[in-house]
Amino acid sequence: MVNKKVSTPKAITPRGRFSELREKAEKLSKKSKGWKAFFIGLYGVCLAAWVALVFFVIQYVVAFLFVKLLPKSVLGTNAINSIYQVVAYALALFVIIFVPWKVLKRKTTRDELGMRGLPTWTDVLLAPIGFIVTLFLGGALTYIMMAFLPEINWQQAQEVGYHGLYRASDFAAAFICLVVLAPLCEEIIFRGWLYGKLRFRMPAVPAILITSVLFGLVHGQWNVGVTVFAMSLGMCVMRELTGTIWSGVLLHMIKNGIAFYFLFVV
Repeated sequence: MVNKKVSTPKAITPRGRFSELREKAEKLSKKSKGWKAFFIGLYGVCLAAWVALVFFVIQYVVAFLFVKLLPKSVLGTNAINSIYQVVAYALALFVIIFVPWKVLKRKTTRDELGMRGLPTWTDVLLAPIGFIVTLFLGGALTYIMMAFLPEINWQQAQEVGYHGLYRASDFAAAFICLVVLAPLCEEIIFRGWLYGKLRFRMPAVPAILITSVLFGLVHGQWNVGVTVFAMSLGMCVMRELTGTIWSGVLLHMIKNGIAFYFLFVV
């Protein structure tokens, strides 16, 4: 009698090899004690410092070059601000991702970036749910922080670089930069490259906290930093669940789109 091998259905796992790589990271973290755990933590801090350094230096260098090379009459205009944002984000992506790749020979895969495949209906459904959850979480954290740090201006408006959008071209350029470009680039950098690299060396919780704290700090304002910290927690969890950044990109676009509406339309 021939025994037939019964095949069992495979469990639903995140796209790509993200699930497999996470399991390896979990096994590595369980074995890592003492000095090994210390070096893994140091690795995470160094990655975060690299992203922060590049993020800030690129902005200041590009701004300096614009001031030096462009006539004063066009500086500060909406068109120039749009060009500035495109150049700054493009350079930040290149330096953060491709410099370590070429210099240290550390290839960055699509699984690490969370960019395997295209957005799915799961991503589309997760994004608004995540937005609502992180909106309430951000409000709760802000309320708590207001009690501990009452001297901070928690009503401070966020500086986005655009003022007086009167022409259709200005609205279109601002919308593309703030609602499309910024969410996509920031998700590739933070929930993509940074979280991907961290997650393959450490458990989810420290990777999420490092990514989210840094994401809050780079926004430069307490009130904005707390809310985007909460948003980052949700987007990291969605990255963990789906294996990609697409649900986080959509959530980020929803948040920036609503902010754009109240800033420039209402």
